[in-house]
Amino acid sequence: MVASHAGEHPVPECGTYEIDPVASSVNFRTRSVFGLIPVRGSFRIGRGRIDVAGPAVKSTVEVRIGAATFDSGVRRRDEHVRSGDYLDVATHPEIAFVGEGVEVGPGGAVLKGELTVRGVTGPVDVTVDSVAVDGPRLTVLGRAVVDRYAFGVTAAKGMAGRRLTVRLDVRATRAPR
Repeated sequence: MVASHAGEHPVPECGTYEIDPVASSVNFRTRSVFGLIPVRGSFRIGRGRIDVAGPAVKSTVEVRIGAATFDSGVRRRDEHVRSGDYLDVATHPEIAFVGEGVEVGPGGAVLKGELTVRGVTGPVDVTVDSVAVDGPRLTVLGRAVVDRYAFGVTAAKGMAGRRLTVRLDVRATRAPR
């Protein structure tokens, strides 16, 4: 296995890697009640793929997340977040992320992308913390900060956190040629 950290990433073989929704995770943390109470939770990836290009900076990512998979461990809160006040999962069942290229700088690699929540699309940068390549398997760890107001999710200003810190653990396997 080849692994990396802090700005230097091994380059996997070019091609398409199918994301394993069961082995991957999307975890978040935020604060509620005027920033006093920490809230942690997760979403589940429904499907996705990573297209590794040559050069790797031209690689792309497409991920679909089930909006109804929002889980903070508190049933009442989860149902409210899934409602029309927040995610409106009945009308917008998926959250989508499309990454279009990687910028590499002194602080490391950043996947530049667009997130769509509730039909509103906006830019989100994913900092790539590490990449591990093990034969046809690829593991990418990353993080992003999402401002829910930028996506029209503005209910309970002050009571619910504005920004979510998202941690990604994405596992993918190279598709057969």
